[in-house]
Amino acid sequence: MNALPLHYDEMPTPIGTLRLIADARGLREIWFDRGRAQKTEQPDWVHNPPMLAAARRQLEEYFDGTRRQFELALHPQGTAFQLSVWWELARIPYGGTISYAELARRIGQPNAMRAVGAANGRNPLPIVLPCHRVIGSNGSLTGFGGGLPTKRFLLDLENRDCAADLFGPGLHAMQR
Repeated sequence: MNALPLHYDEMPTPIGTLRLIADARGLREIWFDRGRAQKTEQPDWVHNPPMLAAARRQLEEYFDGTRRQFELALHPQGTAFQLSVWWELARIPYGGTISYAELARRIGQPNAMRAVGAANGRNPLPIVLPCHRVIGSNGSLTGFGGGLPTKRFLLDLENRDCAADLFGPGLHAMQR
């Protein structure tokens, strides 16, 4: 049983409802309402919107195109290897992508591409730790817990905002 009580809230987004889960140390998980890994809350969890207000606000800003980096206390649960992969995800710049091979290289384990892929697939904090920015070596979209259409949406959202930075406010306004 978890030593710290878990708190949750839900928020509507352009990709569906997200469930945010936190403990006293930080945000622990973000769940999609659809995709391959459906989960349900536990009876001892506390619905606590104020505790998750900062995460909710920052995610709203992300979806509005006004936030590129998250500034939240995070407390994901995983092995040391998984945590090394997840923390490296946070270093992938907004609007950028890397391959699983590059991610493995960046954590100092270039031959661990499959293990990196498995850890990426178990990322408990998608969007905040942007596993959607990891793609196949050939540029193809690969698995994502929220589904490939969600991954495409997130990448397109970021690329649209980056294009607006390059071409000025006129393009940005036209694309919205």
